[in-house]
Amino acid sequence: MRLQGRIALIPGASRPVGRAIARRFGAEGATLVLPVHDWPESSREMMEEFEGRGFAFVTMATDLRVKEEVAALAATIGERFGRLDFLVNNIERGGMPVVHGSYDHPHNGGQWELELATTLTAKWLLYRQCLPLLRRTDGAAVVNVTSIAGIIGRSGPAALVFNDGYSAANRAVASFTETWAREAGPAVRVNEVMLGLIDGRHGDQTRGWGALSPEQRHDLLRHTLLGRTGVPEEVAAAVLFVAVDATYMTGAALRIDGGFVLGGDRVPAMPPGIL
Repeated sequence: MRLQGRIALIPGASRPVGRAIARRFGAEGATLVLPVHDWPESSREMMEEFEGRGFAFVTMATDLRVKEEVAALAATIGERFGRLDFLVNNIERGGMPVVHGSYDHPHNGGQWELELATTLTAKWLLYRQCLPLLRRTDGAAVVNVTSIAGIIGRSGPAALVFNDGYSAANRAVASFTETWAREAGPAVRVNEVMLGLIDGRHGDQTRGWGALSPEQRHDLLRHTLLGRTGVPEEVAAAVLFVAVDATYMTGAALRIDGGFVLGGDRVPAMPPGIL
């Protein structure tokens, strides 16, 4: 219970990756602040689980795309707790091309704006509004949870799962990570955890993964050096490490992608040579 008495703001905790992160921080004794907006059934399930585990947590209805609502969230945290130790910036929305198709389809009206507003703007709003609270405590940290889509974009076998707007937004967050590390240091560390194909997030147990053909899934896994998708618990372990244990790390990005970014070119056998 090494995080007893510390406060962790973790958006997206109703979904698989965010749930695993919140579960890990809660098990370490942190008090969890969990904004909720959509996914009502998942949110109810999350609250029932965390109550059963005996976690200290509060939920707050907040649309993280709206400045006034994020400001109200930060103000409430300040009034109730007087501080914030960890901001896990786990908020995004990325339509998978295999599901949504082109942005030009009528059913995708507003999809581009949604991807940027959640993946990019919401993270910025949370950081700006929460920085004064983070500066009140020792050892505070921000972790931006992002995607390798910011590196590879809509290319190769990942072109089926990473959309244009989502990819561009994730690349922009890398700039935020570096700028915020300069701005918030030395009191607050800011780092990034970049995800590849994770179950529940561009991997198995998603609608898009189910829409892929066996050959398309094979191509994605063949491109991944470890030959499998990741699980949310692996992400949670990395986020906890970056937030709590990596005390001399700031402005950096840690990839949790099973080697997908490196997987395009394999190392061939050494040639015999001609000498």
